Amino acid sequence: MALMKSGWLWRQSSILRRWKKNWFDLWLDGSLVYYQDENRRQLEDRIHLKINCINVKAGYECIDGLPPEGSSRECMLVIYLRDGSKLALCADSADDALAWKLAFLETKSNLVSVYDPADDHYQTVAPDAFNTIYINPRNCGHRCSGSRMTHVWVHQDPCYSTGEQIALGMLAGAVTGTVLRTLMWLPCWF
Repeated sequence: MALMKSGWLWRQSSILRRWKKNWFDLWLDGSLVYYQDENRRQLEDRIHLKINCINVKAGYECIDGLPPEGSSRECMLVIYLRDGSKLALCADSADDALAWKLAFLETKSNLVSVYDPADDHYQTVAPDAFNTIYINPRNCGHRCSGSRMTHVWVHQDPCYSTGEQIALGMLAGAVTGTVLRTLMWLPCWF
């Protein structure tokens, strides 16, 4: 997937209502992903705008809440979500807030499609395209001996990392082994 817009935004936390600066990536398929910093190592959350976003307001349209200290209301953005919650954001300038709003609305409304040069057509990608498999049998213009070739496209989440899952699995295995070893030798102590 292509990256539409990326940069720093202030985000208001949902519980304590404190402002925190996060690195945001807006993907062409409508995924808004934010991290602790620009290294993109620690994912904080992901919102699928095509599925969950109802409305986006910017600047003086945002009547709820106050911007972070040192910023004006012109720099604010509010994304209203389908579950009734909202994501309050603040850009560094009014122009940047407007650019983010336009990017949000564009990704929300555009269909994403993948071009297949073998068949010379576009295939529409689902709103939640990550971990989706597309199978398309065809001969790709080659003369095959009776069998048709099958092409498989696998779209994976760019933020998905198996390293964390492997580390957690190893930790769980070590803890389980220690507990079992302790339980096996426990009768010897009595």
